[in-house]
Amino acid sequence: MRELLSYLHEPELVARFQRRCGLFLVRDPHHGPQRKKEHADEPRAQRNGRWDHQDKNSNYEIQQNGCAVNFEVRNRFLHVLFLVSAALGHEVFYITCLPFIHWSLDPFLCRRLVNMWTVVMYVGQVMKDVLKLPRPPSPPVVKLEPRVDAEYGLPSTHAMAATAISFTVLLSAPSRIQFQFEWGLLIAVTLSSLVCLSRLYTGMHSVLDVLCGVLMSALILFSTYPYWESIDRFQLSSSFSPLLGVFLPLLLSYSYPQLDHYSTTRADTTTILGASGGCWVGYWLDHQLGGPLHPLGEKMPARLPPLTLNSVFRGGARSLLGIVALLGTRQLVKTLSLKALFSWYSVEKSDPNARRRREIEVPYKFVTYMAVGLVNSILVNRGFVLLGLL
Repeated sequence: MRELLSYLHEPELVARFQRRCGLFLVRDPHHGPQRKKEHADEPRAQRNGRWDHQDKNSNYEIQQNGCAVNFEVRNRFLHVLFLVSAALGHEVFYITCLPFIHWSLDPFLCRRLVNMWTVVMYVGQVMKDVLKLPRPPSPPVVKLEPRVDAEYGLPSTHAMAATAISFTVLLSAPSRIQFQFEWGLLIAVTLSSLVCLSRLYTGMHSVLDVLCGVLMSALILFSTYPYWESIDRFQLSSSFSPLLGVFLPLLLSYSYPQLDHYSTTRADTTTILGASGGCWVGYWLDHQLGGPLHPLGEKMPARLPPLTLNSVFRGGARSLLGIVALLGTRQLVKTLSLKALFSWYSVEKSDPNARRRREIEVPYKFVTYMAVGLVNSILVNRGFVLLGLL
């Protein structure tokens, strides 16, 4: 078993998959072993990079640690497909796109998705920083997302989130929306598989990281599924629900494992917990005010509305105005909370590391995204009603 796990964690497996998909590392003779050795002892927090340029022959260059890492793309279709698939697993994508389900499909589905997404992401992020297993090194792999290279690898939270989101929809939607289950299963498997494969293509995870992410997410879904209805009732009806929705995520944010270097995992996890806490409290309050407004009507399972010019216009208008409302809330609360925290802790705004301090990062992230969750779950749909868009 140990030999199998070691084999699945080998970076050469990832590099081989990349080459089969048309992604090749271009060796630079000016940055050989000596250059690699110079940066071997750098803290993980300093291992970052940026995309520099692309030439007309699809040769790309990434700047990492001040040295150029070149790679060649020989299959443009797969390159774009996997980059788009990777974007489907980012926290920002879920925070901006899950509200679309609330605005245009069903608040019930959005609420359940947010709950499951939060659980799997928190478990995955904490396990990364507890196990501290490294990501695949470059070389031999090509790393296309150097921003997150300071984070640890196992498990892949992209794989966990994609699996949880896809199959939570599949298991929850039959009681809410009329659709053919076989087609839903095919879509769920396809989307989650694309996100998982994208983590290998971008060089950010080993095969073991991805497999563990999928298995952990499946275990969480399997173990919590019998209690989904009970959790729904508690969230909407219990007088203790809003207290739990605020204090439990806040406690988890402050008790997040400490590392010997700065990593984006704590900030990302606090963002997720804050948004989830805001949605939890918002859905409880919305239920006390008479229940959510259903875009598809009150009769369930509902038929999906026909795709007409009017429905496209109204859906597009809801999406645009909803995004503006959430981004506006985020910017306003972020500015005010940072200003208050900088003043409280006597920190200069020009200090580039100020936002990384736990006493500043955790409260400002949590309050900002809790406000975003509250606005999404309570105010946005009511604004749509006033504007005649719902």
